[in-house]
Amino acid sequence: MHSVPEARMNDTLPRMIFEQIQRLGKNTVFRRKGNGVYRDISWNALGENLQLFGRALLALGLHRGDRVAIMAPNCPEWVYADLGALAGSAPSIPVYHTEGLQTLLHIVKDSGSRVLFLHSPLVTGEVTRVLKEVPELEYIVLLEGSLEHPKVLTLEAFLEQAKLVPEEQFTRELAQGDENDVATLVYTSGTTGLPKGVMLTHRNFLSNIAACLELFAIGEEDECLSFLPLSHVFERMAGYYLMLLQGATIAYAENFDSVPANLQEVHPTVVMSVPRLYEKMYARVMERVLSGPWLKKQLFFTALKVAKARVRKELAGQRVGGGLRLLVDQARSIVFSKLRKPLGGRLRFFVSGGAPLAADIAEFFLAVGIPIYEGYGLTETSPVIAANTAEAYKLGSVGRPIPGTEVRVADDGEILVKGPGVFQGYWAAPEQTEEAFRDGWFKTGDIGELDEKGFLTITDRKKDLIVTAGGENIAPQFLENRFKTDKFLANALVYGDRKPYLTALLVPNFDTLEKFAHTEEIDFLNHCDLVNHPRVLEQIRRRVDHLQANLPPIQHIKRFTLISQDFAKEEVTPTLKIRRHVIRDHFHTVLEGMYLSQGKGTHDSGFCVVENGEE
Repeated sequence: MHSVPEARMNDTLPRMIFEQIQRLGKNTVFRRKGNGVYRDISWNALGENLQLFGRALLALGLHRGDRVAIMAPNCPEWVYADLGALAGSAPSIPVYHTEGLQTLLHIVKDSGSRVLFLHSPLVTGEVTRVLKEVPELEYIVLLEGSLEHPKVLTLEAFLEQAKLVPEEQFTRELAQGDENDVATLVYTSGTTGLPKGVMLTHRNFLSNIAACLELFAIGEEDECLSFLPLSHVFERMAGYYLMLLQGATIAYAENFDSVPANLQEVHPTVVMSVPRLYEKMYARVMERVLSGPWLKKQLFFTALKVAKARVRKELAGQRVGGGLRLLVDQARSIVFSKLRKPLGGRLRFFVSGGAPLAADIAEFFLAVGIPIYEGYGLTETSPVIAANTAEAYKLGSVGRPIPGTEVRVADDGEILVKGPGVFQGYWAAPEQTEEAFRDGWFKTGDIGELDEKGFLTITDRKKDLIVTAGGENIAPQFLENRFKTDKFLANALVYGDRKPYLTALLVPNFDTLEKFAHTEEIDFLNHCDLVNHPRVLEQIRRRVDHLQANLPPIQHIKRFTLISQDFAKEEVTPTLKIRRHVIRDHFHTVLEGMYLSQGKGTHDSGFCVVENGEE
């Protein structure tokens, strides 16, 4: 397997990346789309910009330990700002570019950031109106556009400052960096409360990268498509630092919605994403197959059945006969090869993280020859704790702990972690830091199990467990992921804490639902009409009953409400995990209403969303 190049004690991220710059020079490091075309950016250009940003920050008076905030979509300038700050031993503070003003102000104020890189003049205008709330913020650097304000610099004006600092001074600052320096404060988006700043050092990141590279071979021939926010530690470690340290190329997607088109333009070899992308891909494939000609449909599902049989034998360590192996090879070459074209044609594997991936979806992609290696981690662990690999794969699990990381399960089921990737603590929050550890082990807040072969399975978030009125513990994520495998359903929230039975809010896949309505000659004006139509509700009830047919009755959804749009921006995290407490607040009346009618039957219903769950 590949390893971090010349990994040494007391290295820092920018120093090691500078070595790659000197070695790879004219090779392509980034690809960015502009005016409809992807254009290459060389390693030499990365080095020049890294120096310019670093020297300009020093010219603004930045000192070792000062903080620099970055609020921008994924782009090369994000990297230049980040590495420029790290070169001067100034931790960078990422902020999701989709966050609202109050969250931005909280992060900038809590971190004491002196400089803020911003992408949008519109956001900058909002910030300048409330600058009195963040007195430590001295400069705002606009990555695009301009705005007249004494604290706001255009990118050109900022880079002009670099002329005031000689290269020798920058080089000295770069050399003084230490592996134990805090590289970043990553404010957890969280599903509850105000975000906390997680302190991660260069050593935290580099140890995690080295461990991952013992499991996954990434090299200069690889290219990844970057679309998860760089503010998220999964993308930052695996889709940015790791790729640069291995000399791979990073292509930036235009946005999350453009990913299908960008995959075909970029032809990546590796893609990292959250499960939502794979859920959508799976739903699209199933919809195309099921709506196709009868013969092609039969051929596809016969081939899939044979391919799954081979996968199950391989995962169980059983011998796969030559006939079965040949059949599946032919199926992948003839039947499933069409699935590769929309992915660019060069994809070697997917990596999934950030939320649980449904086992059915993982098995499907593995069977058709496009493996998804699901891993598990947290911001506080830099982030990877465990991962499935080609050599060690178990469906439904998140793999084995990565090299150097210890995992054990406490008596109450909580997963505890030790290792070099574990964070240094929460910024300016010693009490919360102390609460996060038990006898030197980091408490993940996740419930899980370790099997006899060392594979880790995540059951749920500890705080999300539903305890029914009868005292039964229910893991809602397991059920929600199960529902999302159905082509008619896009999202779900399971409800029922201290209740006599479970209920759910279900979000339809409206593309599928509209096709169903046209086929069944159901008249509708809008999505509100659709989710309230008796035949639509009957169809969804049949799908739900099928999905939970083999589950114990205590885990059955007795009633559901079909809602007319997906959960709103404030109801999900930037990585598309649902914020349960927000959704429960917004839909409180709807959720409680499913328990008011005590008659027999399901009493499923539709709900028309106008704003924040209100009719």
